[in-house]
Amino acid sequence: MGKPIQILIVEDEMIIAANIALQLNNLDYEVLGIIPRAEEVLPSIRSYPPDIILMDINLKGDFDGIELVHIIQKEFKIPIIYLTANADEAHFNRAKATHPYAFISKPFKKLDLQRAIELTLIRILEEKELDLETRSPFVLSDCIFVRSHDKMVKVSLDSILYIEAERNYCKIHCRDKEHLLVTTLKYLEEKLTTHTLLRIHRSFIVNLSHIDEIATSHVVIAKKAIPISSDLKKELLQHIQKI
Repeated sequence: MGKPIQILIVEDEMIIAANIALQLNNLDYEVLGIIPRAEEVLPSIRSYPPDIILMDINLKGDFDGIELVHIIQKEFKIPIIYLTANADEAHFNRAKATHPYAFISKPFKKLDLQRAIELTLIRILEEKELDLETRSPFVLSDCIFVRSHDKMVKVSLDSILYIEAERNYCKIHCRDKEHLLVTTLKYLEEKLTTHTLLRIHRSFIVNLSHIDEIATSHVVIAKKAIPISSDLKKELLQHIQKI
């Protein structure tokens, strides 16, 4: 598994927050933390910025969740999903002014939470697509979204044979197709935390599941000989044993 989507819960009712955290874990998301007080949120985000924030509107304290989001948005561009037991028109209009990605009314079901997060992820992808020429590819736990003409194409990590660096570009080699990314191999190495994709050379990341041969100085994948750096060969053998 690769790195999961990281979500911060800002909720002052701890029983509700714990239940949300449990549901998120069951959906394979990572809960960065549960924060009950508004003044604790910014220091947390500065240290560990999440991918998404679940924000309770009715926080106790000097300011509520909507006011807190206005403060957060002065420093960060983090997708917000509001949680509220008070869905009246006044609260909705105030919340709407902060351009949230979703709005969930309490009490809610697991499916409500799941759909809100999935819609948020789709919107994140759409926003990345607007400026794809200058942005890095969007890497999820089991796939990479890459640009193909005027659309985003999902490439399963399992389908990747190997990734090859070409200056400031990377070429993803699959059995039936190649994809060119405007990014560095180092960026992909940091994002691809799955155990089956491993960097074995300064110019190559390989899918261990597709290796056909291992020689002294290279591996073979789909009849392609790929060099192994001497200092990375031991790591390669260790990872293969874990598959």
